[in-house]
Amino acid sequence: MSSEPTIALGTAPVGFRGRIHAIAAGRVAAGMPAPELERRLIELGFVEGADVEILHQGLFGGDPIAVRVAHTTIGLRRREAMAILVSVGAEP
Repeated sequence: MSSEPTIALGTAPVGFRGRIHAIAAGRVAAGMPAPELERRLIELGFVEGADVEILHQGLFGGDPIAVRVAHTTIGLRRREAMAILVSVGAEP
């Protein structure tokens, strides 16, 4: 793995670009069991090494967010995005 610092994607601002470092579904309360959340995120394309960019956020409370992963745009709740750890210094 890289030595770059990581943050949860759910804390990143609009315009953030980075690379997925890991999925850590067990560390967030997303309203579903951690294995289910991890499986869903992986099925949507949130896999280690994929490039991500935050494109937009909702007007009220900043939720949900529009995230581009690979070449697909996906809407996520910020609490779900908290399970996705991204490298801060990575340039896609």
